[in-house]
Amino acid sequence: MNVQRIHIRYGLIIAIVLIAYFLIVKLFGLHENIWLRVINGVIVAYGIYAAIRFRRLVEKDQFDYYKGFKTGLLTGFIATLVFVFFMSVYMFHIDPSFPATIMESWMRDYHQGPGILLFVLAIEGFASTVVLTLTFMQKFKPSWNMSKKAAQKA
Repeated sequence: MNVQRIHIRYGLIIAIVLIAYFLIVKLFGLHENIWLRVINGVIVAYGIYAAIRFRRLVEKDQFDYYKGFKTGLLTGFIATLVFVFFMSVYMFHIDPSFPATIMESWMRDYHQGPGILLFVLAIEGFASTVVLTLTFMQKFKPSWNMSKKAAQKA
């Protein structure tokens, strides 16, 4: 697999899973419960983790912090953009009453339209991508510490 396309592959997979999850939750009539969005974070977190891990497995010794960081960021950004695009189509064309329902329980006093919801989704996705990528790279970054065997030889 071309390592330059790992972020595209995993970003699209994350977006598809997020969309499927949203549609399943909607099927049960729970799509207006904003607390179920916590599971979105779990889906994104696992997807970014899997993308960085896969790149590390493919590149082995050539893997470095920058490559892993870039993979995590691009994966999350692609997933966020695709999901925000889906939600914009959903909110403006499929179920125009959905934003009003969410806004009633969430932002009563601001009198904003669905655009603010899309903005919040995008910012939330980008911010969580950065935080998750930085967190996961602490696990995947190559260590500069000497191994015990090398330290004993010195």
